[in-house]
Amino acid sequence: MTADPSDPNGSDPKNSNPPAAPPSSGSGSMGGSGDDDGTAGIDVGSAVLTVRPMEDAKTGGPIVPAAEASPTTLFIFPLKRAVPFPGLMMPVLAEGSRSKEIVEKAQAQGAYLGLLLQRDPEEEAFAAKAFYEVGVLARIHKTIALPNGNMTVICGGMKRFRVERFARTSPYPIAKVTYPPEMNPGGPEVAAIARNIPNLVKSITSKDSAFGEELSMAALNIDNPGMLADFAAAYFIRDPGEKQQVLESFQVLERLRLVHEWLTRDNEMLSLGKRLQDEIKEKIERQQKQFFLREQLKLIRRELGEEKDRESRDREEYEKKIAEAKMPEAALTKAMEELNRLSVVPVESSEYAVVRNYLDWLCAMPWSKSAEEQLDPDRAEKILHEDHYGLDEVKDRIVEYIGVRKLRPDKPGPILCLVGPPGVGKTSLGRSIARATNRPFVRTALGGVRDEAEIRGHRRTYVGALPGRIIQELKNAKVNNPVFLLDEIDKLGSDFRGDPSSALLEVLDPQQNSTFRDHYLDVAVDLSRVLFLTTANYLDSVPGPLRDRLEILEIPGYVTEEKVAIARKYIVPRQVEAHGLTRKDLELPPSTVRAIIEGYTREAGVRTLEKRIEKLARRRALAKARRRKGTLWDAFVKPDELAPLLGPPKFLEDMDRSPKKPGVAVGLAWTPVGGDVLSIEAARWRGKGAFHLTGQLGDVMNESARIAVAYLRANAQMYGLNAEDFDQYDLHVHFPAGATPKDGPSAGITIATAVLSLFRNELMTRGLAMTGELTLTGDVLPIGGVREKVLVAKRFGIRRVVLPELNRADVKELRPHLVKGMKFEYVKSFPDVAKLVLASLRRLPAAPAKDPAGERERTA
Repeated sequence: MTADPSDPNGSDPKNSNPPAAPPSSGSGSMGGSGDDDGTAGIDVGSAVLTVRPMEDAKTGGPIVPAAEASPTTLFIFPLKRAVPFPGLMMPVLAEGSRSKEIVEKAQAQGAYLGLLLQRDPEEEAFAAKAFYEVGVLARIHKTIALPNGNMTVICGGMKRFRVERFARTSPYPIAKVTYPPEMNPGGPEVAAIARNIPNLVKSITSKDSAFGEELSMAALNIDNPGMLADFAAAYFIRDPGEKQQVLESFQVLERLRLVHEWLTRDNEMLSLGKRLQDEIKEKIERQQKQFFLREQLKLIRRELGEEKDRESRDREEYEKKIAEAKMPEAALTKAMEELNRLSVVPVESSEYAVVRNYLDWLCAMPWSKSAEEQLDPDRAEKILHEDHYGLDEVKDRIVEYIGVRKLRPDKPGPILCLVGPPGVGKTSLGRSIARATNRPFVRTALGGVRDEAEIRGHRRTYVGALPGRIIQELKNAKVNNPVFLLDEIDKLGSDFRGDPSSALLEVLDPQQNSTFRDHYLDVAVDLSRVLFLTTANYLDSVPGPLRDRLEILEIPGYVTEEKVAIARKYIVPRQVEAHGLTRKDLELPPSTVRAIIEGYTREAGVRTLEKRIEKLARRRALAKARRRKGTLWDAFVKPDELAPLLGPPKFLEDMDRSPKKPGVAVGLAWTPVGGDVLSIEAARWRGKGAFHLTGQLGDVMNESARIAVAYLRANAQMYGLNAEDFDQYDLHVHFPAGATPKDGPSAGITIATAVLSLFRNELMTRGLAMTGELTLTGDVLPIGGVREKVLVAKRFGIRRVVLPELNRADVKELRPHLVKGMKFEYVKSFPDVAKLVLASLRRLPAAPAKDPAGERERTA
């Protein structure tokens, strides 16, 4: 090797002066175990690197190398996991022939050695790209031969170098290097960070027992900022990549910032770990203390004979509860098994609470407790009439059930499903049934339930497991034969957690629910004595297997006369009492109630009507509280006084759905909240025969519209139309209330009527509405929802309704008061409809007779 006499750093002892620090016994380990001489060892694969501040053996002060030129060509000793730093003593363990040859060659050429970190610790071959570019020039002070053939080389780090190029890499690496100067700008930031680093070192050594206090004292005695950063990085930064970044920083400020950032991070991690360790230690000590105190207290009480231990008390308590519960044999066997298990589980164990909770549920179940039923049909009928107006079909079914129950007490109860629009009294009817039969009433809402475990419960293996809603409500009822209402069964959902409707199949089957098994209890529970009621707004979303287990009772919407009677008999007295009034403070005559119904509500039930009457009661209560008589109104409210109190009527203008111009037809529609009157509009203009549909229509209604237009086009001559007009005009059919989705086939004849009225430029007959499915050959097929459609027609003042002939039987099933004052026109084909709705077509020839055999085949 040759030395570079022009190197200014080579003769500057300040740059190579190591930090003064006393040696430590294994403290400040950098990834390895400490040696006996107080150095910190680092495993470097082919060499073990140990770093410590270089000290004079006699004086204890730092060793200052003699001022001489630094060599520009160095033998490179590869380090695999350790990073060297200037100013530190580094014992290097040389293993293998190549490592020892590198040391021997370096000793022969001036005892200088280049310590350089490999990028990949597992790489064995020496290649230029395998090394980082920045390393440390080290002076070999001493070599020690070991008995196993290896060699320990005591090196002293002197200064950083940068590899310019490798002269060769085989059989050992030799590199051309330069020594970039260290840039120390000084200033307050450098001073501040240099002052803070010893504090971080002190904090780390106080929290980590692997570091000794000597390292903290050594850091306090280093005045050079650059050397302080090197010292802290060598001893307290564990990651070789981060150490290499510090080594490659020739800017002192940048080096200090890196070391300060990483020491702060490690200090915070140590603080967090110490806090967690202290919390765990405190918790364990507290539990141990409580355990010993409990044991001592238990022994003291046992010696005094004052009280039994907790295990004995719990066993006696549960033995008493199990005896009082009168469980069936299977449940009793399970309870005794769990009780014996409770005796061997430690009280402090979490399993003890799990077993106790399970026994509590078993003992709280009403295995043998039943409510005393009132099986008097006359009394039940009287109570049902007191609580609800109308609903005769449902009342008759309940009275029939009570009569059968009186003759056959062992017969399982029916599973009734009350289907109807909101606000018609489905839920309140369940309470009335419970009162009529003298049973407790429990209710659970199924709307939005998507987890099967809500019905069947969770297994006890889950933390916080509980029984399902069926068992919970049965426990709350405290009897095994309550009236159980499953509300909104049509709103059940399903997802990855299971299908609740499938779990209800067993619950709502009278042939199976006598052995219902909840996942939590895991014993058979008899539900056959429970009177289950379910409610739904519509049945389309209820799965077929579940619907098959239900006895469907349809509850229609109320007509205006029924709403007036309900309001005067039930709603007004209830709201008067709820607002602290008397009958003398608020009185609503039938004309006023009718005005509220027609002008401020549009519903099949009476829920909105009750809100409007509640608002009147609030206004009257406010006036009475202020003692201002006559400021709002007298107790007797007239129809013309509603506008100042409830605002202008909202629906009076919309009540008249009569067609005002050609191209408009009035139809009847079914919705989940009751019936509705639907005005269908058609318009045309010169074009190329395009057909447009708007109004949020579903696929079925879209097809119905196209079938209606296709039928009229195919039979244009029959209705006095020009078939060429369908090619010369663009046609647009619109369904108002465009934000409301619409679907279904029952608007077929209404669409055809609107288009026929448009092309004939003739107004449709007033006071008439229609519903029916139209086929491509002109037949009118039956539809559903007849009851709801008839009720809404009557509510809107429509007295003539066109229905398919095959729906005649549905009309006959309606109560007489529902169809009072109404006229029904039954049609078999669209020519029959055209004669009724357009005056100019009343002499239209009758439709050709159908082949009876074909008619029977179609009906089948």
